[in-house]
Amino acid sequence: MVLAAGLGKRMRPITDTMPKPLVRVAGKTLLDWGLDSLTEIGVAKAVVNVHYLPDQIVAHVAGRNEPSVVISDESDGLLDSAGGIVKARAELGTDPFYIINADTFWIDQGTPNLTRLALAWDASRMDILIMLADLGQATGHSGGTDFLVAPDGALSRAKGAPEGLIYAGAAIIHPRLFAHASEAPHSLNRYFDEAISAGRLFGMHMHGHWITVGTPDAIPQAEAAVKRALAEAL
Repeated sequence: MVLAAGLGKRMRPITDTMPKPLVRVAGKTLLDWGLDSLTEIGVAKAVVNVHYLPDQIVAHVAGRNEPSVVISDESDGLLDSAGGIVKARAELGTDPFYIINADTFWIDQGTPNLTRLALAWDASRMDILIMLADLGQATGHSGGTDFLVAPDGALSRAKGAPEGLIYAGAAIIHPRLFAHASEAPHSLNRYFDEAISAGRLFGMHMHGHWITVGTPDAIPQAEAAVKRALAEAL
Protein backbone atom coordinates (compact mmCIF):
# COMPACT_ATOMS: atom_id res chain seq x y z
CA MET A 1 0.00 0.00 0.00
CA VAL A 2 1.49 3.30 -1.14
CA LEU A 3 -0.06 6.28 0.62
CA ALA A 4 -0.18 9.01 -2.02
CA ALA A 5 -3.43 10.88 -1.34
CA GLY A 6 -2.16 13.80 0.75
CA LEU A 7 -2.62 17.45 -0.17
CA GLY A 8 1.03 18.53 0.13
CA LYS A 9 0.12 22.01 1.32
CA ARG A 10 3.60 22.83 2.65
CA MET A 11 5.04 22.17 -0.82
CA ARG A 12 3.13 25.05 -2.39
CA PRO A 13 3.42 26.70 -4.89
CA ILE A 14 4.75 23.53 -6.58
CA THR A 15 1.71 21.57 -5.44
CA ASP A 16 -0.70 24.18 -6.75
CA THR A 17 -0.42 22.34 -10.06
CA MET A 18 0.78 18.82 -9.17
CA PRO A 19 0.34 16.31 -6.34
CA LYS A 20 3.31 16.08 -3.99
CA PRO A 21 4.16 12.45 -4.89
CA LEU A 22 5.07 13.69 -8.39
CA VAL A 23 7.60 16.25 -7.13
CA ARG A 24 11.03 15.28 -8.43
CA VAL A 25 14.13 14.84 -6.31
CA ALA A 26 17.40 13.94 -8.05
CA GLY A 27 15.56 13.34 -11.32
CA LYS A 28 12.96 10.94 -9.93
CA THR A 29 9.48 11.53 -8.53
CA LEU A 30 8.92 10.86 -4.84
CA LEU A 31 6.37 8.24 -5.86
CA ASP A 32 8.87 6.44 -8.09
CA TRP A 33 11.48 6.36 -5.34
CA GLY A 34 8.98 4.33 -3.33
CA LEU A 35 7.72 2.14 -6.19
CA ASP A 36 11.28 1.38 -7.26
CA SER A 37 12.10 0.23 -3.73
CA LEU A 38 9.20 -2.24 -3.99
CA THR A 39 10.30 -3.42 -7.42
CA GLU A 40 13.84 -4.03 -6.16
CA ILE A 41 12.63 -6.62 -3.64
CA GLY A 42 10.18 -8.32 -5.99
CA VAL A 43 6.83 -6.88 -4.89
CA ALA A 44 4.47 -7.61 -7.78
CA LYS A 45 1.51 -5.37 -6.93
CA ALA A 46 1.16 -1.95 -5.33
CA VAL A 47 -2.09 -0.24 -4.39
CA VAL A 48 -1.69 3.54 -4.68
CA ASN A 49 -4.39 5.75 -3.20
CA VAL A 50 -5.13 9.12 -4.79
CA HIS A 51 -7.17 12.18 -3.92
CA TYR A 52 -5.58 15.50 -4.91
CA LEU A 53 -5.15 15.99 -8.68
CA PRO A 54 -5.57 12.22 -9.04
CA ASP A 55 -5.51 12.08 -12.83
CA GLN A 56 -1.85 13.11 -12.84
CA ILE A 57 -0.85 10.17 -10.66
CA VAL A 58 -3.03 7.77 -12.65
CA ALA A 59 -1.36 8.89 -15.87
CA HIS A 60 2.11 8.74 -14.35
CA VAL A 61 1.86 5.13 -13.19
CA ALA A 62 0.02 3.89 -16.29
CA GLY A 63 3.25 2.81 -17.93
CA ARG A 64 4.64 0.88 -14.96
CA ASN A 65 4.64 -2.90 -15.07
CA GLU A 66 6.84 -3.47 -12.02
CA PRO A 67 5.15 -3.34 -9.69
CA SER A 68 1.71 -3.56 -11.23
CA VAL A 69 -0.17 -0.52 -9.88
CA VAL A 70 -3.80 -0.58 -8.77
CA ILE A 71 -5.38 2.80 -8.04
CA SER A 72 -7.60 3.28 -4.99
CA ASP A 73 -9.61 6.40 -5.75
CA GLU A 74 -10.41 8.72 -2.85
CA SER A 75 -11.51 11.63 -5.02
CA ASP A 76 -14.82 11.84 -3.17
CA GLY A 77 -13.15 12.40 0.19
CA LEU A 78 -9.74 12.14 1.81
CA LEU A 79 -9.66 9.18 4.20
CA ASP A 80 -6.31 9.74 5.98
CA SER A 81 -3.73 6.98 6.27
CA ALA A 82 -5.79 4.23 7.91
CA GLY A 83 -9.06 5.05 6.17
CA GLY A 84 -7.28 4.74 2.85
CA ILE A 85 -6.02 1.28 3.78
CA VAL A 86 -9.51 0.19 4.82
CA LYS A 87 -10.93 1.32 1.48
CA ALA A 88 -8.28 -0.74 -0.33
CA ARG A 89 -8.71 -3.90 1.77
CA ALA A 90 -10.09 -6.02 -1.05
CA GLU A 91 -7.01 -5.34 -3.17
CA LEU A 92 -4.56 -5.88 -0.30
CA GLY A 93 -5.71 -9.40 0.53
CA THR A 94 -5.38 -11.41 3.72
CA ASP A 95 -1.60 -11.60 4.12
CA PRO A 96 0.63 -9.04 5.87
CA PHE A 97 1.58 -6.22 3.49
CA TYR A 98 3.99 -3.31 3.20
CA ILE A 99 2.89 0.27 3.75
CA ILE A 100 5.08 3.07 2.42
CA ASN A 101 4.58 6.81 2.35
CA ALA A 102 4.78 8.35 -1.11
CA ASP A 103 6.32 11.60 0.10
CA THR A 104 9.43 10.23 1.82
CA PHE A 105 12.11 7.82 0.63
CA TRP A 106 15.46 6.35 1.57
CA ILE A 107 18.76 5.18 0.14
CA ASP A 108 19.58 1.63 1.21
CA GLN A 109 22.99 0.62 2.43
CA GLY A 110 23.58 -3.10 2.02
CA THR A 111 20.58 -5.43 2.06
CA PRO A 112 17.42 -3.49 1.09
CA ASN A 113 15.59 -2.29 4.17
CA LEU A 114 12.28 -3.68 2.95
CA THR A 115 13.91 -7.11 2.72
CA ARG A 116 15.23 -6.67 6.24
CA LEU A 117 11.72 -5.77 7.42
CA ALA A 118 10.35 -8.97 5.90
CA LEU A 119 13.07 -11.05 7.54
CA ALA A 120 12.35 -9.46 10.92
CA TRP A 121 8.56 -9.89 10.65
CA ASP A 122 6.99 -12.35 13.09
CA ALA A 123 3.19 -12.49 12.91
CA SER A 124 3.01 -14.45 16.15
CA ARG A 125 4.44 -11.50 18.11
CA MET A 126 3.69 -8.51 15.89
CA ASP A 127 0.73 -6.68 14.46
CA ILE A 128 2.92 -3.91 13.01
CA LEU A 129 6.65 -3.71 12.30
CA ILE A 130 7.91 -0.26 11.34
CA MET A 131 11.14 1.01 9.85
CA LEU A 132 12.99 3.50 12.04
CA ALA A 133 15.79 6.01 11.51
CA ASP A 134 17.84 8.02 13.96
CA LEU A 135 18.19 11.77 13.60
CA GLY A 136 21.67 11.42 12.12
CA GLN A 137 20.30 9.30 9.26
CA ALA A 138 17.63 11.81 8.29
CA THR A 139 17.57 14.78 5.93
CA GLY A 140 14.66 17.22 6.00
CA HIS A 141 13.16 16.06 9.28
CA SER A 142 12.02 19.07 11.32
CA GLY A 143 10.27 17.32 14.21
CA GLY A 144 11.39 15.29 17.17
CA THR A 145 11.61 11.55 17.64
CA ASP A 146 8.65 9.19 17.52
CA PHE A 147 9.49 5.91 19.26
CA LEU A 148 11.66 4.34 21.93
CA VAL A 149 12.92 0.82 21.25
CA ALA A 150 13.10 -1.83 23.97
CA PRO A 151 15.86 -4.49 23.85
CA ASP A 152 13.45 -6.95 22.20
CA GLY A 153 12.44 -4.40 19.55
CA ALA A 154 9.07 -3.50 21.08
CA LEU A 155 8.16 0.17 20.78
CA SER A 156 6.73 2.90 22.99
CA ARG A 157 6.12 6.55 22.21
CA ALA A 158 9.28 8.68 22.49
CA LYS A 159 7.50 12.03 22.80
CA GLY A 160 10.59 13.71 21.36
CA ALA A 161 13.12 12.05 23.67
CA PRO A 162 16.64 12.54 22.23
CA GLU A 163 17.40 8.82 22.38
CA GLY A 164 14.28 8.02 20.33
CA LEU A 165 13.99 7.15 16.65
CA ILE A 166 11.92 8.50 13.76
CA TYR A 167 9.19 6.59 11.92
CA ALA A 168 10.81 6.30 8.49
CA GLY A 169 7.69 5.94 6.38
CA ALA A 170 7.66 2.17 5.80
CA ALA A 171 6.10 -0.72 7.69
CA ILE A 172 4.65 -4.21 7.51
CA ILE A 173 1.15 -4.55 8.95
CA HIS A 174 -1.28 -7.42 9.37
CA PRO A 175 -4.70 -6.85 7.74
CA ARG A 176 -6.48 -8.43 10.74
CA LEU A 177 -6.18 -5.01 12.40
CA PHE A 178 -8.68 -3.59 9.91
CA ALA A 179 -11.23 -6.44 10.05
CA HIS A 180 -13.88 -4.30 11.74
CA ALA A 181 -12.67 -0.83 10.70
CA SER A 182 -14.78 1.63 8.75
CA GLU A 183 -13.80 3.72 5.75
CA ALA A 184 -14.24 6.88 7.79
CA PRO A 185 -11.16 9.14 7.84
CA HIS A 186 -8.75 8.06 10.56
CA SER A 187 -5.02 7.78 11.13
CA LEU A 188 -2.61 4.88 11.44
CA ASN A 189 -1.52 6.43 14.73
CA ARG A 190 -4.59 4.88 16.33
CA TYR A 191 -3.36 1.41 15.32
CA PHE A 192 0.18 2.21 16.48
CA ASP A 193 -1.15 3.11 19.92
CA GLU A 194 -3.37 0.04 20.13
CA ALA A 195 -0.45 -2.17 19.14
CA ILE A 196 1.74 -0.52 21.78
CA SER A 197 -0.91 -1.24 24.41
CA ALA A 198 -1.02 -4.88 23.31
CA GLY A 199 2.78 -5.18 23.19
CA ARG A 200 2.61 -5.89 19.44
CA LEU A 201 4.24 -2.81 17.85
CA PHE A 202 7.86 -3.48 16.93
CA GLY A 203 10.54 -1.56 15.10
CA MET A 204 13.62 -2.17 12.95
CA HIS A 205 16.46 0.36 12.69
CA MET A 206 17.14 1.02 9.00
CA HIS A 207 20.54 0.95 7.29
CA GLY A 208 21.24 3.90 5.03
CA HIS A 209 19.76 7.39 4.78
CA TRP A 210 16.16 8.60 5.04
CA ILE A 211 14.92 11.70 3.23
CA THR A 212 11.79 13.78 3.61
CA VAL A 213 11.04 16.90 1.56
CA GLY A 214 8.51 19.17 3.22
CA THR A 215 8.92 22.47 1.38
CA PRO A 216 10.26 23.63 -2.01
CA ASP A 217 13.46 25.03 -0.50
CA ALA A 218 14.23 21.60 0.97
CA ILE A 219 14.62 20.02 -2.48
CA PRO A 220 18.28 21.06 -3.04
CA GLN A 221 19.19 19.76 0.42
CA ALA A 222 17.49 16.47 -0.38
CA GLU A 223 19.28 16.17 -3.71
CA ALA A 224 22.64 16.75 -2.02
CA ALA A 225 21.76 14.06 0.53
CA VAL A 226 20.89 11.61 -2.27
CA LYS A 227 24.25 12.23 -3.93
CA ARG A 228 26.14 11.65 -0.67
CA ALA A 229 24.13 8.58 0.28
CA LEU A 230 24.51 6.95 -3.13
CA ALA A 231 28.28 7.52 -3.00
CA GLU A 232 28.46 5.97 0.48
CA ALA A 233 26.39 2.98 -0.62
CA LEU A 234 28.85 2.04 -3.40
